[in-house]
Amino acid sequence: MDCVQHIDSAKVNEGDKKDVELQNQRDKFIEGQRLLILTDEQPWKPWKRSRSWVKDFLVRVRCVMGSLMGMEWYCFAALGILTAFLSFLMDLSVAKLLRAHQWLYSQLEGHCLLQFLCWTLYPVSLSALSTSFSQSICPFSAGSGVPEVRTILSGVDMPHYLSLTNLFAKYVGLICTLAAGSTVFLGKVGPFVHLSTMVGAYLNQLCTVLRGVKEERTEGAMLVVAAAVGVASCFGAPISGVLFSVEVMSSHFALKDYCPCFFAAACGALTFHLLSMWSGEQETLRALFQTSFSEDLPFYPLEILVFAILGNLCLETLHCIFFCESAILYYTKTYDKLDVDLSLSLSRKALYSAMVVFLLASVTFPLSAGQYMASKLTIKQLLSSLLDSRQWTSQSHNASVVLQPNLCPWSEWIPSGNPYLTLGFFLFMKLWMLVLACTLPLPAGYFMPVFIYGAAIGRLFGEGLAFVSLNGVYLGQDRNPINPGGYALAGAAAFSGAVTHTLSPALLALELTGQSTHAAPILLATLVANALARSGQRPSFYDALSISKKLPHLPSLLKVSGPTEIQQVLNTCSQTQIPVR
Repeated sequence: MDCVQHIDSAKVNEGDKKDVELQNQRDKFIEGQRLLILTDEQPWKPWKRSRSWVKDFLVRVRCVMGSLMGMEWYCFAALGILTAFLSFLMDLSVAKLLRAHQWLYSQLEGHCLLQFLCWTLYPVSLSALSTSFSQSICPFSAGSGVPEVRTILSGVDMPHYLSLTNLFAKYVGLICTLAAGSTVFLGKVGPFVHLSTMVGAYLNQLCTVLRGVKEERTEGAMLVVAAAVGVASCFGAPISGVLFSVEVMSSHFALKDYCPCFFAAACGALTFHLLSMWSGEQETLRALFQTSFSEDLPFYPLEILVFAILGNLCLETLHCIFFCESAILYYTKTYDKLDVDLSLSLSRKALYSAMVVFLLASVTFPLSAGQYMASKLTIKQLLSSLLDSRQWTSQSHNASVVLQPNLCPWSEWIPSGNPYLTLGFFLFMKLWMLVLACTLPLPAGYFMPVFIYGAAIGRLFGEGLAFVSLNGVYLGQDRNPINPGGYALAGAAAFSGAVTHTLSPALLALELTGQSTHAAPILLATLVANALARSGQRPSFYDALSISKKLPHLPSLLKVSGPTEIQQVLNTCSQTQIPVR
């Protein structure tokens, strides 16, 4: 019996030894394969030692860089630089397309019908191309993208909105939209913030692979930083970009994200300015829309009250836009009931974009009503001309200026010698044209048109004040003229702040122009317009987009529920945490 047990135990020991030997052989094989891959000893690849030395050098560099600074900081810097390069490349492409349109229009001078066809069909083709291209590749690429990014940052998983196909479709579609010019009157800020978050999502994956450690909150932090970089790369304004990310993008902003946001935004803004210098658009590192306001006495103390009145005037104009928006949305919803396939058919979306843009281009034709809307100016030229410090009322009597409009873009606002007529007609027409353009199913931003519209309000207000004060205010023996450009800058910040319920437009206006002398009146006008807009219990523009798109968002309990409803929810809810904004 003992003999049998001894034989059985010997067999077991032999089996264990064989298993151990097999396992050792497998481990050696796996280790050999790993070393083979690391040293790159494949016989069919040349330069084995050189490649091995380069890989070893890169590993050492990564270790040194990781010891000096975390790998995520290099990803933040790469995010700012890459986003700024994409913004510069987009601006360069749009500028070339706009110059091609202007050249073709000028070559057809003397042929009214051909000029009309050139003026209308060029933006119509680009808008139809933007709609069909973006919608065919990724249906999620239309619109601003800011509401979707806000939803993602609140914790909702929406992977399609951060995909590589969406990045490509939105980038190309946005170039076509911006190349349509001031005829369509749409901007790039919102979509570019979305593009920046897409780049940030992929860089976050790369950073995770390099570090080899996965953190749950890393992606959210990278997306918050990317939102700030998107604004900084559009205008070269890093501080207002971070404030925009705090106010608009995040329902909860962690303090530990401030330093990464400022670091990445500074990298993006600096790269954007350097690329602008390299292309010849700027001579040195300066503000994008540099102004020349007087620093001796930029405004009188009594004008502070006038700036506050301007903020209230911007709010009243916003109410008119809300009324116009409600009417157009009611019409589009009624049309959807008659033709339910409008939201599904790609060809009908392209046809709808072509029809709307043809209407807008026909209205802005320079040989008809467009001459009273400064329709020949691009988006950047519109803002630059509105921020001019000279009084157009006095300049309109200078015949040499009127005869040479190419030398002074602001002369497009005084074709008949009366800037009030042009500014008033511009505000009246763009009131409904801007809302109609927002219904187009293509990648487009809405912040810059709103900013320019507010600048036109402030310009008209400032020109009227300068005329009433007899082109100047007398204090003792000195006579100093009213600066309408300062009111245009304050109106731009106040109106856009009232639309978005934020204060970041005030800081953006200062960074765009480098004009610190008007900091106090601009902030006051923005605060007044913002406070009155919030008191009306109306949602902000981005909140309204989230509601219309039926995206998950965090509503304010003070506006939705009372104390009784809140207590009932707390008593019946089984969850331990309830998100509240």
